[in-house]
Amino acid sequence: MHKISILGCGVIARVMARTLRMMRENGEPVELYACAARDMERAQEFAKNEGFAVAYGSYDELVADPDVELVYIATPHSHHAQHMKLCLTHGKSVLCEKAFTANAQQAREVCALAKEKNVLVAEAIWTRYMPSRGIIDGLIKSGEFGDVRLVMANLHYMIEDKPRIRLPELAGGALLDVGVYTLNFACMVLGEDPERVESSVEMMDTSVDRSESMTLYYPGGAVAQLTAGTACRSDRHCLIAGTKGYITVDNVNCPREIKLHLEADNYAPRDVPVPPMLTGYEYQVRACMKALDEGRIECPEMTHETSIRMMEIMDGLRAQWGVKYPFEKRPGCLL
Repeated sequence: MHKISILGCGVIARVMARTLRMMRENGEPVELYACAARDMERAQEFAKNEGFAVAYGSYDELVADPDVELVYIATPHSHHAQHMKLCLTHGKSVLCEKAFTANAQQAREVCALAKEKNVLVAEAIWTRYMPSRGIIDGLIKSGEFGDVRLVMANLHYMIEDKPRIRLPELAGGALLDVGVYTLNFACMVLGEDPERVESSVEMMDTSVDRSESMTLYYPGGAVAQLTAGTACRSDRHCLIAGTKGYITVDNVNCPREIKLHLEADNYAPRDVPVPPMLTGYEYQVRACMKALDEGRIECPEMTHETSIRMMEIMDGLRAQWGVKYPFEKRPGCLL
């Protein structure tokens, strides 16, 4: 049985809590153990509503509990590195909500600490763990629709009124919250080493990005065209285009429908089965439990190297836009 705890009791934490309850009800070795918020009243309310055994009014109390095993971190991007370091220093394994950190240097420091302490740390970018990833990889490797030449993906939500999106001190903006999904999708298909990245951006009045268009150019001529933003809603669709046909995916951050369109079939859509899911979050939890059982400090679905590389790409985009978070402007201070 794996005792799982949650640090931060916001909206995304409730989704994870619901996932854990469903996993437990299905007979999986999951125990909803503890939760922690910045005040006891909020933590107790969360524990009561979501079914956790123990509530803590501070994060320090949570990591001091010897029975805490795996901690899911659900705080703003600005605090991910700090909270992961807190957990790792106390020997607690971590599954941290995306984006992994606010920048690549923080990611390197966290992964180095995990190695030093020999403790698991993983990024909760759920699309990396889903069966749909393996299905798409298999279609590409089969060569049925030829060589991949183009990837297109979009993800836009109406969320710019939320403090975690608007405020630079919380590492706000579209990129770390929604752009990260389109970038991960492209990199899962084409790889994490584009030779050139071009972009354009629209900024909020708070000096963080509202929406962006990103084009990744790869050796051999493949291109990824991506958009992300916080000021409208989009269809969230993806296209993977090859020389003999193409794949369409219904949702970049939670694929449920994949269709194959082949030139040989006059592009008539062929449904590719995707397994049913609980919420989609269960796959990353299962990956962490498996890694713990095997004594690993990272998950093969999303390695430390990959998390760092994705942060490097996003650092490069922010450099193009002139976006710096307040804590990055102080010399020698990244947290």
